[in-house]
Amino acid sequence: MKKILEDIKTNTYERFYLFYGEEKYMISQMKNQLKKALVSEDDTMNYSYFEGKKADSVEIAELAKTLPFFSDHRFIILDETGLGKKSDDSFIEALKEASDTSVLLFIEDSVDKRSKIYKFLSKEGHVVCFESAGDKELSRWLMSLLKKEGKQMSSSTMRSFLYRCGSDMYTLKNELEKLISYVGERKEITIHDLEQLTSSQTTNQIFVMLEAIARKQREKVLTLYYDLIELRESPFGILALLIRQCNQLLQVKDLDRLGKNNGMIAKQMKVPVFVAGKLKDQAKLFSMETLRNMLELCAKTDEAIKTGKISDRVGVELLLIEFSQK
Repeated sequence: MKKILEDIKTNTYERFYLFYGEEKYMISQMKNQLKKALVSEDDTMNYSYFEGKKADSVEIAELAKTLPFFSDHRFIILDETGLGKKSDDSFIEALKEASDTSVLLFIEDSVDKRSKIYKFLSKEGHVVCFESAGDKELSRWLMSLLKKEGKQMSSSTMRSFLYRCGSDMYTLKNELEKLISYVGERKEITIHDLEQLTSSQTTNQIFVMLEAIARKQREKVLTLYYDLIELRESPFGILALLIRQCNQLLQVKDLDRLGKNNGMIAKQMKVPVFVAGKLKDQAKLFSMETLRNMLELCAKTDEAIKTGKISDRVGVELLLIEFSQK
């Protein structure tokens, strides 16, 4: 990302960028920064956006060759078109003729590093993998957001915040904004504030929901979901917590297989010992394969929501129905 920020600062751009990975928030942020730098907000002549598998590669290639209209650059976004994953030789050859004033941004969920298009974009442009950030990176990012608002949070409160809210940056930003609004003029955000807003009730509900899923109790699963919606929890936030819980269960199963006791598991996962014990008990209800399949379905739902293919509420509801079917 430093390379992209440097490109923006110096106003010298690659013809091609490829963004891929799980961290959709950062992809969105960097995409918007590029767009802001390359074209003005009301410039419809020099900005083109293509989304989905039906994007016309011939049209895109012709646009890439066209000089900008009263502007320094033409900016073209190819969002989940599949052209950044796999493209035929004719499209790649056409891209070689793209104008030096054109900037093409390919956005994909994943890539094949063996493909011709990946090798071409790596050589002729700049490729960035946006992986989910770790707790240290997320803490630094959240602290920077707090600083801008004149707020602060202790390291122990920050750890609790990340434990309660997971690692999805969209969810974290939303929850942090709620906290900042809640404390008003007060500078310090405390554990008590977390308990009031990022309620442990939600985490507990997710825990109970996973147990009901394991026992195929669909009606109970959906009742818990609707209860969370009534508590004004966002479906997207619920999805993020489901993903976190499944990842934790996978990690616990792996540590348990290696003979780690609850104390060792708690230390490695940075959770209280009693939480490690509860996770260990719940993990026994699922196989590794089941948890991996659930995470894959969560990822597909996450993508469908973020690309506007389905509403967040319906998407998560259908996911829970699939999880709990007998």
